[in-house]
Amino acid sequence: MTAPIRLIVGLGNPGPEYEITRHNAGFWLADHFADDLKCNFTLEKGFFAWVAKARHAGQAVILAKPITFMNKSGQAVGALASFYKLKPEEILVLHDEMDLLPGAVKLKFGGGHAGHNGLKDIQAVLGTPKFWRLRIGIGHPRSLGLAQSVINFVLHPPRKEDMPGIDEVINRCRVQLPRLLDGEFDRATEQLHQGN
Repeated sequence: MTAPIRLIVGLGNPGPEYEITRHNAGFWLADHFADDLKCNFTLEKGFFAWVAKARHAGQAVILAKPITFMNKSGQAVGALASFYKLKPEEILVLHDEMDLLPGAVKLKFGGGHAGHNGLKDIQAVLGTPKFWRLRIGIGHPRSLGLAQSVINFVLHPPRKEDMPGIDEVINRCRVQLPRLLDGEFDRATEQLHQGN
């Protein structure tokens, strides 16, 4: 049986100026998951993150949003994993994904970081790529026909026409949250990928 998820980490950049930018899609989903689990984030500087604690089926679940910038996300993940004695396969990272169009989502275990600085840092700190990722499609400037650079693109809010797709993906992920926490990854994957 696959180990259920015990730590959910949403990726993003801290501060109000980044709140509604594409790179913060992981934070948006983490906020919704916290609502669903009826828990609130509190700042825990020792973990370099906003942390929320919940219970699911009698098990402790931790949600986190790092307060470091994206490229230092591993600091929070490493500190939480070490304190709570969690294995990499019990960790789910929520992040924006340029290889997927708005409205698409993929659940994936292991693999490369595809140049995503948050994933790159987490992989370096954990010493392995063997953790779960929920990839929230935001599109790529080229696939969306935009002349923006990648950096400029991820640090801007999604276009009005892209938001419904992103919102729909967030809702699909919320429905599958209990399955992820129960370790039912095949079922969750099937349901999540169905709408792509």
